[in-house]
Amino acid sequence: MKIGLFNHAGQDRPLLAIVLLLIATFTLGLQDSLMKLMSVETSFWQIQTLRSFCNVLFVILLAAFAGGYSLLKPRNLRGVMLRAIFLAICMFFFFGGAPHLSVTQMAAGLYTYPLFVCLLAGPVLREKIGKWRVGSVILGAGGALLVLQPWQEGFSLVQMMPVIAGFFFACNILCIRSVCRNESTLALALVAGLVFVVSGLVGISLLTLFPLPLSARQSMPFIAIGWPQLTLLVAGFAVVASMMNLLGNICLSRAYQTADASLLAPLDFTYLIFAAFWGKMLFDQWPDDLQLSGMLMIVGAGVIIAWREQSAR
Repeated sequence: MKIGLFNHAGQDRPLLAIVLLLIATFTLGLQDSLMKLMSVETSFWQIQTLRSFCNVLFVILLAAFAGGYSLLKPRNLRGVMLRAIFLAICMFFFFGGAPHLSVTQMAAGLYTYPLFVCLLAGPVLREKIGKWRVGSVILGAGGALLVLQPWQEGFSLVQMMPVIAGFFFACNILCIRSVCRNESTLALALVAGLVFVVSGLVGISLLTLFPLPLSARQSMPFIAIGWPQLTLLVAGFAVVASMMNLLGNICLSRAYQTADASLLAPLDFTYLIFAAFWGKMLFDQWPDDLQLSGMLMIVGAGVIIAWREQSAR
């Protein structure tokens, strides 16, 4: 039985892409909020390895029911591997500071990625960057400052980690659109899952063989400890998080494969709305007025970039 969502992309289908994108942002917003909630029970390396191992198993099962194992073979292995490495680095910086950041700070930092897409468009895609794009970058950077508020006494460099994640997520988006457009979503998910498992095992091994100082393990246990005691709660969450992660990323990948990024970019910012919603529901945290203004500026910058790209076409 062939399932269109998992097969190789065909012609552009904008309406389907929009629906898939909304499913992705809703699901990933919930998953990321739950990851923050569970960060006191596990470590990044443990949950990354367990979740990604489940991803690999689920992808193989999906391939068996969705058209055959040929869907797991990348057409451009080098490009798919590069995209997976970018995502693995992105996940470390995004979730690494989760115990110390609000969901709003995490989401707004990550969603500076359109600004990086804009900046990278020149050297990577040979696109001309005009005054509108420069202005949107300045607007978005100002919005990020309002969300992160570096002038506050409690500001730390940890708050910059989601912004670094945004840079590597932008690299992932450029890979999807430029060299992974014709890949099966299952091939993209399988390679990403394998890279995540390997990176998780490497992190666990290094932190076990060469443990960090006690002060580091006490201040940032989520990323400074390799393998804490595994509980049924963490194991069960890994399975649930894997299903949400797989659904969200398959929908996101297929959305960007079947419609122009300039169409999807404004709707992609619904992630910020869902992240704020889940932050309120799970942590009773809501962005203050400055942070809300900053989020709107980031959204505005993304919309301007999308509009100029569409006008250029």
